[in-house]
Amino acid sequence: MAAYTFTSEMWLWQSNGGTAWTFITLPHDVSDEIEGTVPVKDGFGSVKVDVKIGATEWSTSLFPSTEYDSYILPVKKLVRVKENLDHGDQVNVTVSPVFGSD
Repeated sequence: MAAYTFTSEMWLWQSNGGTAWTFITLPHDVSDEIEGTVPVKDGFGSVKVDVKIGATEWSTSLFPSTEYDSYILPVKKLVRVKENLDHGDQVNVTVSPVFGSD
């Protein structure tokens, strides 16, 4: 399984209803490579991945974004707190697509 390591800025998206989500946009080259190697995508074109930021590891999904022309990675509050991260920080990330998961 391929792992992709990169550094990208963490940013906040807020809906009109006030719901806020924190994301990291994958670099275009990483996004393109994942797009070309993942045989099956889940609902909404999402890709299941294992993620590591600092000492924290978890499983989630990448979501395609037409606005950013790339996949975006949601970052849970628990991860942000454990790794002392905030919006605007440059974050070192490793993502590994999960193939053949149920």
